[in-house]
Amino acid sequence: MTIIIDPQISGISGNMIIGALVDLGANTSELKNIMESSASIIGKINVKFEKINKNGIESMYCHVEMLDENECICFNELVDKINGLDLDSNVKKTSTNIFKRIAMAEGKIHGKTLDEVHFHEVGASDAVADVIGSVYAYYSLNLDKKRVIGLPIAVGGGNVKTSHGILPVPAPAVLEIIKDLNFKGGPVSSELATPTGCAIYAELCSEIKEFIPQIKTKNVGYGAGSKDFNHPNILRIIEAENTGKSDEIDVIETNIDHLTGEEIGYLFDVLLKSGASDVSITPIIMKKNRQGSLLKVISKKDKRDEIINLIFKETGSLGIRISPNIHRGLAKREFIKKTFEINGNNYEVTFKIGYINDEVISSRPEYEDIKKIAKDTGLSLREVKELIK
Repeated sequence: MTIIIDPQISGISGNMIIGALVDLGANTSELKNIMESSASIIGKINVKFEKINKNGIESMYCHVEMLDENECICFNELVDKINGLDLDSNVKKTSTNIFKRIAMAEGKIHGKTLDEVHFHEVGASDAVADVIGSVYAYYSLNLDKKRVIGLPIAVGGGNVKTSHGILPVPAPAVLEIIKDLNFKGGPVSSELATPTGCAIYAELCSEIKEFIPQIKTKNVGYGAGSKDFNHPNILRIIEAENTGKSDEIDVIETNIDHLTGEEIGYLFDVLLKSGASDVSITPIIMKKNRQGSLLKVISKKDKRDEIINLIFKETGSLGIRISPNIHRGLAKREFIKKTFEINGNNYEVTFKIGYINDEVISSRPEYEDIKKIAKDTGLSLREVKELIK
């Protein structure tokens, strides 16, 4: 199962995350109690959930009202107060990790250590409610057991008024929190991504992607933002089943015109033994009409350097081309063993089964198994393949 957090149009905030998780099924009565009691370590709040329409899309709005003034609080004091709450240890740990992300961003910007950081807006009772509410809803829906993908964050534009004065959007704290993530400006002149929302997103997402992978949607939750625009100000969280896998690979290529057929065959073998995912050799015509071969190797990223060094060593090539970060689609695979009686003897054959959307798209016997049967029986490979259909 996969969860996709989609802030591509209207950014992200803590209450939008909570709204979307409630729309996915989180219990509002439990959340209200948890958020109000947790926020009381800083100040009193009132939490209200209501369905509202944002430019044609029904969404869940989580409204957090602060009932008294909050004083600033240092990071260590806030962590101590959170650890003293009567909450599951996972909720407390993840919540403190989120506040640590915010504190580290504030410390970097203001040149302070973690011990010296004092929260202002983000240390207020409503921020505590947003963080702990989001994390509690996340665990209550068992999303920690699922793959969580984040899509690029729309951060907005213009400027925003903060306790440090008027700052450009994205604010420095937001920019620091999402510096290693995918984000984009616009589509409006307004702050769309808050430090709290970005820190929750960064902590909960197990991976960040530019596009939605191949999935089958099961449920969608919409969380409403407080502002109104000409587009729906919503965050959506998609609950889906995986229908296929993808991973990142490197394609490594070089032209060869000085190796014998035997040497190319040897190179083929050593590359596969060294962890190459696939190796191919294609005849080509090179400059000055010389005949040569194009060596193409598909490699996982952790094997790339080893394979490149091996190609240099074995071929003496003076240049190797690398196409990094290519996404490869993968069908779901399963290996099944079947037993067949051939000429009075039982033989076990392994079949590689490929699925897309739970539909079998291929079923192929492993070559080494049918080769062994052919050798034992004296039958041709074609005859063995016919017998085990």
